[in-house]
Amino acid sequence: MNTVRTVSDTKKDFYKAFPKPVNQVYRRVVDELLVEVHLLKVNQTFVYDSIFALGLVTTFDRFTIGYKPETDRFAIFHALCSSLQFDSDRLRQEATALSDLAVNSPNEVKKLLTNPDSATDLEPLSGQLQTIATKENFKYSRLLAVGLYALLEISDPESSADHAKREELLKLVGESLKLGSDRLIKDIDLYRSNLDKIEQARQMIADMVEAERKKRTSKAAATNEAASTSESTSNAPN
Repeated sequence: MNTVRTVSDTKKDFYKAFPKPVNQVYRRVVDELLVEVHLLKVNQTFVYDSIFALGLVTTFDRFTIGYKPETDRFAIFHALCSSLQFDSDRLRQEATALSDLAVNSPNEVKKLLTNPDSATDLEPLSGQLQTIATKENFKYSRLLAVGLYALLEISDPESSADHAKREELLKLVGESLKLGSDRLIKDIDLYRSNLDKIEQARQMIADMVEAERKKRTSKAAATNEAASTSESTSNAPN
C-alpha cells in the first residue's frame, strides 16, 4: 500500500540532508518552498516541466542571494531538491537550457509565450506551452508563473521592467495559455514585492553589521589612544 508523503516527511528529509541551522533571514523562504512544492507534487494534476524547473531555480537563487557561506547555499538547494524527490542537477540543467533558449532566441520565445500556436518551433518550450494551453485541469502554480516571467525578463527585459508594459505582457501570456491573466499578474507582483522585502532585510542586516564593525574599530582606537596617553604620561620626566 502506497502512503502519500506528508509535509512533515519532506521537512524531516530536508533537515536530515542539511542538519545545520538555516540563516534566519532565509529560513522562511526555504520552509515555504518545501511546503509549496510538496503540496504540488502530491496533487495528481501537477505536471513537471522545465518551465517549472526554471521557476523553482529562479525563486531559490534570487531569494537566497547573499547567503553565507556560499557552499551552504548550494547544499541547501541540494537538500531542498532531494527532500522533494527531485534531482537537483537535472533541475538546474533544464532551467539553464531554457534560459539559454531565451537568450539565443528572444523574439521567438516572446512570440511563443504570447501565442503558443505560432509557427515558431523551439523545443522543449513549444511542446510545454502547448500542454499548458490545452491540458484539461492543468495545475497552475506560482513557481510556473515565475518560470514564465523569468523567460519574459530574458526575452524582453525592457517591458518586464516597466509596470504598465509588464502587466500588458503578462495579460497576453495568461490569456494565451488559458491560465487567467489576473492570477498571473497578481503572483508576479507579489513575487517582485517579496524580492524587494528580502533585499531590504539583507541591507538592514548588512548595515547593522557595518555599524557594529565601526563601533568595535572606534572602541579599539579609543582604547589604544588611552593606553598611548597613559604610557606617555608615565614616561614623562618628573
